[in-house]
Amino acid sequence: MLDYRARTFLEVYRLRSYTHAATALHITQPAVSQHIRQLEQHYGCVLFAKAGRGIEPTEAGELLYRALDVMENDDARLRTELDALAAADTARPPLRFGCTRTVADYVAPRLLAGHLARHPEERILMRTGNTTELVALIDQGDIDFALVEGSFDRKAFDSAVFSREPYIAVAGEALAPTRLEDLLDQRLILREPGSGTREILERYLAVRNLSVDDFAGVIEVASIPAIKACVRAGAGISFLYRVAVEEELARGELFDITPDDVSIEHDFALIWQRGSRYAESYRALLRVWKA
Repeated sequence: MLDYRARTFLEVYRLRSYTHAATALHITQPAVSQHIRQLEQHYGCVLFAKAGRGIEPTEAGELLYRALDVMENDDARLRTELDALAAADTARPPLRFGCTRTVADYVAPRLLAGHLARHPEERILMRTGNTTELVALIDQGDIDFALVEGSFDRKAFDSAVFSREPYIAVAGEALAPTRLEDLLDQRLILREPGSGTREILERYLAVRNLSVDDFAGVIEVASIPAIKACVRAGAGISFLYRVAVEEELARGELFDITPDDVSIEHDFALIWQRGSRYAESYRALLRVWKA
């Protein structure tokens, strides 16, 4: 259970203001300052420093925030479990998690079907978004964990690999490029900046001293089904996870045109806050999902 000083610290960190934290907590600003001083004396370090007209957390403040944020979120989940016990409620707390969009569209339906077959009474609350958005939802305590394809802060989050997925080039017609450079005369259709699917391509191209701008043109589309429809119609090519195009490849609606000199795989990973008391529960769930 977090005490009042820890809750004050969390509010100051999130609002970057003693005054705004005092208003949010319905206490005086001197009380907020006293709570922060007490924490600084306890830990023997400065937690906030002035920055212009506001304040910013020090390195020690960042470290303390990560620890207390985990404790706050775990405490909220624990209270939910205890409330269910007090009410003699046999239902478990809802499974609250997030998925990046590729995972949500092409992996999660199978996982959820199997999960509900084992736990038919369980409530499921699944959110979708890019990795950055899901990380924010975990930090805020809105979800407990996420299945993601993008990069995340490994200092703040623990993870376990769910699967390693091939990442391929696809077109609406059969092409046989031998080198990545053979595709540069094609129009490229891809997701918006910040998406895990796009990030993987951009990083790979950078290693090859290329970028998306080296293609004949770029179209940004915010959904994978729409990207696949554009590729089928001949508007351009795209790079997607094989799991997202397996059905179209099998029906001959799309073609794998991955050049001979390109081999990309990327992990889908389950992530949760580092230090969470529920870590083993998340690992156990992942083992079942992988099976």
